[in-house]
Amino acid sequence: MINSKTLDSYHGEPDKQRLLDAFKRKPVDRVPNFEVLYEDHHVEKFLGRFAGNTLAYGGDPAKGADVEQGRPMYPNDYLDLCEMIGQDAILFDAGLWTPYRRKDKDGNLVPAYARDVKNRKDYEELFLDSEGQLVDTKKYLAEYGEAVVKRNSKIGVGGIYGCISQTLYEFVVGMNDFMMMVYEDRELVEQMLEESTVHFVKTTQALVDGGVDFIWPADDVAFKTGLFIPPKLLKEIWVPRMARIFEPAVNAGIPVMFHSDGRIDDIVEDLIEMGLDCLNPMDPYGIDYVDYKARYGDRLCLSGNVDIEFPLSKGTPEDVDADVKKHMEILKPGNGYVATVSHSVVNYIPHGNLIAYLNAIHKYGRY
Repeated sequence: MINSKTLDSYHGEPDKQRLLDAFKRKPVDRVPNFEVLYEDHHVEKFLGRFAGNTLAYGGDPAKGADVEQGRPMYPNDYLDLCEMIGQDAILFDAGLWTPYRRKDKDGNLVPAYARDVKNRKDYEELFLDSEGQLVDTKKYLAEYGEAVVKRNSKIGVGGIYGCISQTLYEFVVGMNDFMMMVYEDRELVEQMLEESTVHFVKTTQALVDGGVDFIWPADDVAFKTGLFIPPKLLKEIWVPRMARIFEPAVNAGIPVMFHSDGRIDDIVEDLIEMGLDCLNPMDPYGIDYVDYKARYGDRLCLSGNVDIEFPLSKGTPEDVDADVKKHMEILKPGNGYVATVSHSVVNYIPHGNLIAYLNAIHKYGRY
């Protein structure tokens, strides 16, 4: 009978060095577990109090640029959660979405994510509030770092950001119109991508200068069958720009994670060449983790793939335990594996299955 009621004890206190070593495929005592997001109901059940979700208190940047963002989770709540579940780092929203603004009828700058930019004239009505976003990024990185020091904790701090294409296709232009615009007005698309890239390069540099432990650029660029844009074109307009976002961290020796849903086979080699350390989330609807371990396991740390639908949402605790065990058997050997789900720990996952998942990671993850 699988325990789905209480968290089992785990080996080894949370320690960023475990995660950083896993990124570099160095020996560790156990597989790190590290999620991009725990939604609020699970956080509240673990902590016994409302604390928001792990990316925001009072909002949810992971749900999109066009919803209330909220500030990042208060760091002491996040550190309490990590100590409870054995997670080695806390992650804050360093600006997932390019900070586009427009003037309202009163002349105030407000978020501009109405999917209504269809041409250059529309785009020229927007403002890019880069400096305002960077002020917040620096402030919250300092707040998280100070909390870690004050508690004499070994837990690390990372920042997630960098949706140079997803901001555009999902919130500024709209998916269908953006994909047409790539062909009909490539110059405008490249201008938008370039301005986002310049902003996010500044973000990387601010994080490096502020002492971040790792960075996590994220930009969904693929369906489950392949890239949104043909590989040749994506390699021309997107790959060199994402490489520039990585560059300040790579030059400083700061590890880089990258997230994209979908089947991204055509750009994995490009990401490795950019200096990527850890690839997430190996979307189970497009990626065979056995294949990725065979192809990339000696050059990349791999992260993710435990499906939030089955077994986590629709399976039993026994299904969850068995699936984690299978992933460990393939991905754990040789180091270079960080246990995460295929997307994020959403509220509709039964809490008992989440407990079974965490217990299984610690049970099967020991080296």
